[in-house]
Amino acid sequence: MAKLPSPTSVEGFALTGPSDLPDPRTHAYRRDLADTALANQVIALHYAEPLNRVVRLAATLRAAPSDESEALAQLTAGEPFAMLDNSLGWAWGYAGHDRRVGYLPAESLGSP
Repeated sequence: MAKLPSPTSVEGFALTGPSDLPDPRTHAYRRDLADTALANQVIALHYAEPLNRVVRLAATLRAAPSDESEALAQLTAGEPFAMLDNSLGWAWGYAGHDRRVGYLPAESLGSP
């Protein structure tokens, strides 16, 4: 009969290489917060269930919560947005069918 590694032995915790994290452009995770759908893929301090919102006013999706930050996409009125965080006037989450992750002014969002 084959001997199984002890749970305290090195063999019981062997890692086989670097972690393959999902693409952060289309998977909403940061060090402090991640979408609950990614709980089995990334480590974050907190996980949040996205709140369904809709873009009320056309807005620019940005890489960081600043008007000077890199523009990632232009969102049009009526486009869905899954919001994971809303602080200091900026909403963070993902938009559209391709799930583009970024920040936009919270005032540009409304209830679906």
